[in-house]
Order: sequence, then C-alpha cells, then structure tokens
Amino acid sequence: MGTGRKTQTFYVKGNPSFFPSPIATSTCGRNLEKDQLGGVIFGCKNATIKECLSKQLFGLPAQHFSYVKNIEPGLPLFLFNYSDRKLHGIFEAASKGQMSIDPYGWTANGSERTQYPAQVQVCVRLQCQPLSEDAFRNAIADNYYNTTHFWFELDNGQTRRLTSLLASSVIGPGTYIPKNTMKWRTVSRSLPSHETSVEDEAFKKLTSEVEDPTQSTSRYHSPEVASSMDADRDIQQLDSNAVSKEAEQDVKSLVLIKLKELALNRKGPNISLPDNVKDTPDVNSINSAEKGCPGELVGFEKEECPNPPFEHQSIIAQLMQEVKELTAFREMQTQKCCYLEQKLVEAELEINHLKDRCTILESACNLSKEHDEKAAIQSSDQQHLDLKESLYLIGGYDGESFLASMDLYCPSLNVKKSLKPMSSVRSYASTVQLNGEIYVFGGGNGCIWYDTVESYSPVCDKWTLWPSLNQKKGSLAGAGLRNKIFAIGGGNGIDSCSEVEMLDLDIGKWIYIRSMLEKRFALAAVESNGVIYVTGGFDGNDYLQSAERYDPREHCWTKIANMNSKRGCHSLISLNDKLYALGGFDGEAMIPSVEIFDPRLETWMVGEPMNYPRGYSAATVVNDSIYVIGGVRHDEDILDNVENYKEGHGWQEICTTVVGKSFPHQAEGTYSNNCVYNKKNHPWEC
Repeated sequence: MGTGRKTQTFYVKGNPSFFPSPIATSTCGRNLEKDQLGGVIFGCKNATIKECLSKQLFGLPAQHFSYVKNIEPGLPLFLFNYSDRKLHGIFEAASKGQMSIDPYGWTANGSERTQYPAQVQVCVRLQCQPLSEDAFRNAIADNYYNTTHFWFELDNGQTRRLTSLLASSVIGPGTYIPKNTMKWRTVSRSLPSHETSVEDEAFKKLTSEVEDPTQSTSRYHSPEVASSMDADRDIQQLDSNAVSKEAEQDVKSLVLIKLKELALNRKGPNISLPDNVKDTPDVNSINSAEKGCPGELVGFEKEECPNPPFEHQSIIAQLMQEVKELTAFREMQTQKCCYLEQKLVEAELEINHLKDRCTILESACNLSKEHDEKAAIQSSDQQHLDLKESLYLIGGYDGESFLASMDLYCPSLNVKKSLKPMSSVRSYASTVQLNGEIYVFGGGNGCIWYDTVESYSPVCDKWTLWPSLNQKKGSLAGAGLRNKIFAIGGGNGIDSCSEVEMLDLDIGKWIYIRSMLEKRFALAAVESNGVIYVTGGFDGNDYLQSAERYDPREHCWTKIANMNSKRGCHSLISLNDKLYALGGFDGEAMIPSVEIFDPRLETWMVGEPMNYPRGYSAATVVNDSIYVIGGVRHDEDILDNVENYKEGHGWQEICTTVVGKSFPHQAEGTYSNNCVYNKKNHPWEC
C-alpha cells in the first residue's frame, strides 16, 4: 500500500497497449517492515474470546503470518471482538509470532486443524475497560479500507494512540511490569505463595469480566507506561525534551505500579489501603520513598506508615536503585541527543556549503562553453532533460518502417534527444524498468516474432543482451516486481496465450509460473503496491472486458471486477494508487473513454474521456500527470500529438512536432506496457 509513490512507465512505439488488471489490494495487512511495526490487533468473537484469554493465545488466519512473524516479545497487542465490535487490551507478546503454537486451537474438541495458525502467546500489560469501535476508530482511521474492516498492523503512532485511549480507563494492573527502553534490571526473588498466582489470576479475572462485566466490582487506577519502541523513536528524532519528559514519567510510573501491586497482593489487617490513597505520585512521595517509607510513596499517611516485611523492603531498595540508574541513563541520553543535534546542524551547514560550491562550478563550466548560439541551445536542452521529468521512446512503427531507435523526450520543454539504438528493429514488444535499467523483450519486425531480451543502462548509454524467453511472441505485457521481470500473455500470430514467464535476475533464467485465468493478446498490465494487474485483450474469439490480478505472496491469479467496456491494445497506468484504463479498441472502433479502478472500493468508475479516440498508444506518469502519446485513431490514421491529464484540470492537448507520427514502444516516467499497431482490427496479421 504504498501511497503516492512514483514508478516509471515505458511508452514503446508501435505496440498494442497492455494494461494491468484492476484487482483489489490485499486486505491481509499493510506490509509494514519489522522496525515500523508498533503493534498488532487480533480478532475474536464471543464464541472464541474466552479461549483466547484462558489459553493466553491469540491467532489469525495463515495469510496474516506475513506480519505476525515480525512480532517480538514485549510488542503491544490488542484483541478486537467482532461480535460486539469492542477492543480489549492492553496485552503484550510473551513469545515471537509463530505458526501453529496450538494446532487445534478454537476448534470443536480439537478434532480438526485450527483455522487461525498465525499465533502468538500473550500476557496482560494493563487491564482496561474495552473500547467501542466509535471510540477508537479515529485513532486508526488510516487502517480502514472500508466502513467495517481495517488492517490489523499498527504503526507506532497508532499503537501509542490506542494505548493512551485504553489506559484512560484502567481496571487493574497487568501480569508484570512492561519492558521499557531504559532496560530495567530484572528483580530476581521468590514470591510468597499468594503472589505467585498473580499472572494466572489476572487472566482469570479478565476472562470472567468478558463473560459478565457486572461481576467486576473493584477498580484500580494505573498510569500508562510508554512502550519501549516509542522511547527509541523519540531518541532517534533527537527530541531531547521529549526524551527527558517520557523517561521521568516512566520512572514514576514504574515505582507506582510496582508498589500498587505489592499493596494489592499483601494480606493482613495492617496492609489494607486507606481511603486517602493517591493515584499519582508527586515529588514528595518520591523523596519519601528514597528515605525508606513506601507508605508515603503510594499515598499512606505518615503516621500510618507500617513497617513493610523484609522481602518488600528488599524490593523497594532495588527499585530505588533502579530509579537512580534510570535517572543517570536519562541524563546520558539527553547529552547524546544534544550532541547529535549539534552534529546535525553542522552537517546541514556543510551540505549548504557544498551546494554553493556546486553552483559555482556549474557556472564556471557554462562560461567555458562555446558562444555559438546553436551549441548553447543544445546545451540548455540537455541540461534540463532530467530523467524524473522525461520519458523514453523505444522502437515501434512510424507508418512506413519498423524502428530500433531510442530517444529521450521531455514533455515540458518539448525536446527530444537521441540515444544509442537497440540491436535490432522491434515492435509489438513489452518494456519494464527495474533497478535503474530498461528491459525490452518479445515483439517482432512485422514478419517474424522475437524471443530476445535486451536491457538499456541510462548511465552507460549501453544495451546488454539477456537470456531469451521460452517462446517467441508479441503483443505481450510486462511488469517488474521484487528483482523479477514478468512477461505476461501475448501471442505468436496464431494463438493467444495465458502463460506467464518470470526472469529472476539473480538466477538469470526465464521460468514459467502460474498462468492467467484467461488467454489475453494485446492486453495491458501494471504493477501497483506490490500486486500485478492485467486487463482486457483478445482471447482469440472476442475482445475482453475482464480483469485479474497476481499477488506474488499468494502465487495465484484472482479475478476482479470487469471493466465497463471491452478493450484491447489500450494503455493501463497507476496514479495515486488508482488504475487508469485509457482508450483502446472495443471490437468495433477505437474509443477515447477512460475508466478508473480503485482497489479499495474494488469497482471501476467512468473517468473524463480523452480528446481523441486512440489505441496502440503509450501512457506514462510524470510529476502526477498522465501523458498519452501517439497511437492510431482509426484504420491507419496515426496520431502525432500528446495529451496530458491532471486531476482537477482534465485533458489538454500538447502541441508538439518533436515526437512525430509513430507508435512509441514505451516511456520512462512511470513504466506501463503498450503494444504496437499492426493491421486494423487484427493486430497479429503481419
């Protein structure tokens, strides 16, 4: 689910367009990296929540293991009850996320394998009143992909907000003191028999309150303890004031929670809490605790301060020692933050100094150039042909001959620069950008089909040959994903195919993977948010309006909603996490219509049509604008114009004489897949 990211698109002269299918993105998760994962929500129902709490085990379906495996002990967890749509917490992981800790959990008498094998063992951090969905919805608003469903992966900010909401209505302490960034020293001692059962009793109490909330008569208040990952992140942000403030709060909270637990679990007539117990420690309380009077620390009146048992005195002494250690650690971290902030300021000054020197050197180079006007104009053009602002025109067909050319075109300046051509003329091919290089594969020269593959390096202005495809074919689609290149569908002039080949750059060989659900020639494909979409094409009998997607994590093709119109030799691009199907041939004529697919809504919407009907054109995205270049309007009427679309501004024609009449192969700005026009309604008739 990346959002707003820029991929690069190819516009290849002379190829029937391919567009990716409008398949909805996976609702299993957000694919957060391990260091971005702040917490996880698990699901349950009234029928399973008791088992979750009694077994101290949470689980999700197998497809969620992609992020459950990133759970480490101490990570905050929450439990969402789908029956009453309430969120329970605060829990934390007591183990790493694993598969099938209990292979028969949440099943009838353990007679079958569990449907929720992505599991983690848990314990209670704080017992809190459950939150209704209306109460916590805004805290994780970005995770909702429809009105009733949300992703379970939480980033650190969302985890912090949920923890704060739950901690505002604490019922009782957790099973043990949470781990903290300050690396608390573990207190090693043997507890009395009435204290050793605290952990089990906490889960029993929470389970009974889920079954009958009215049975909970005792309410204790405990401050929220910031998670370790939150503290680490604050240090990384070099916010020394925030670090100091949170560390001080952690110190007070630790002491308060530990002493409350001692007070709650002690037996006897002299240990009951008086009515005037304070929930929040103040400076005087901390000072009195340092002097050895735990009663003042948790709110006992001075004259009622009992002499605690020896074992409690030992714990209090250890806690106070840890307070001193943490205070020293906090001061050390504050000094480190100040040092890093100073280094950051110095680095920024050095960067600005280097920028000034680069500007001076560029000015000196410009002054040394020839004063010939033509050379000066050419130099100016080349200076502004930035790859982020430009696109590549590769091969194709210009109405008279097939091309091997390679050009760099900047729409904003209407400037084209010739680069090193391919090793042979090529049209009907597909192009993919990956790892900074441009891969061109398949296609033909109007008489024969190719299985050859070559790549272009913009840095070296050089073409390199790669292993050939397993089949000779053209009018295929392509996509690049995770250091792999996918050659999808196409045909050999006789048959349309559904096969998909994959080139793993580390292995250097094309291998077959799962085929599409339908045969597709002159289709379109695009990669968006880690998923490959394909749409339309010709199956040998008719043009298609169907679409499907391939998720490499599931290794299968899935059908998604159909387009509103049949399309082949069209273009498909991704802009702002939405898919745009542009023009193409519907079986009777070229069309100018545009359809937009929103993966979250899983529906196609009608967009603003282009100014001209066109197929076999190429589409690309540069600076959040769509550019559609060349193509065929009807019969063999080749277009030589460029249309531009920006959300809120509609389609505008760009006057240009630079591109000329052609079917460009593809273009770099974002990389989409487009094919070349061959003959009227039957693109494989050579």
